[in-house]
Amino acid sequence: MKELKRLYTDLVYLETPIGVLEICGNGRAITCILFLEDLTKESYINYIEKNNYKANCDNIEELPEVMKKVMIQLEEYCKGERKSFQIPIEFEGTEFQKISWNQLTKIPYGETISYKEQAMAMGREKSVRAVGAANGKNRLSIIIPCHRVIGSNGKLTGYAGGVDRKAWLLEHERKYK
Repeated sequence: MKELKRLYTDLVYLETPIGVLEICGNGRAITCILFLEDLTKESYINYIEKNNYKANCDNIEELPEVMKKVMIQLEEYCKGERKSFQIPIEFEGTEFQKISWNQLTKIPYGETISYKEQAMAMGREKSVRAVGAANGKNRLSIIIPCHRVIGSNGKLTGYAGGVDRKAWLLEHERKYK
C-alpha cells in the first residue's frame, strides 16, 4: 500500500477584494492558496458554527508563524503595498510542472508574457499547451503568479480563479507597478 502523505495541517480563509482565499499550510510552509466560489467570511463562520466547529477568524496571533506571514503579505499585496512574497512554500507536482511554476516566479510584477514565451523561456518551445496545463494546476494563486500569463494574441485566457479575477489582478498590478 502506498504511504499517504499529509500536505497541510493549518487552514485559514482570507477575504480579498475579489473573493475569499483558502490558505493551507503545514507548519513549515504554505501548501496551497485557492479562491473559493461564493464564500464570504460571514457565510464561512455560519457554516462553521452550524456544524459545531470552532472558528476564530479574527485573532491572527493564534496562527502558526508562516500562516500569519502569508496573510499579512497577501493583505499588503491587495492594498498595493507588496510586489513580491517572502514566505516558504511547498508544492507537489511533476518535474515539468515544477519547472513551469518556477518560471512563473520570474515574471516581473505588473508585466505579462504569453504561454509561448513561457515555454520558450523554459527551453520547451513546442510545449505551449503543456505549459498552460501545468499553470492550471498551480495551487499557490497570486504567490506563484500564473495570472501574469496571457494568450499570444494578448487576450486573457484560462485562470483557475476565473478570468474576471485574472483581469483584476493584472489591472491591480499595473496600477501599483
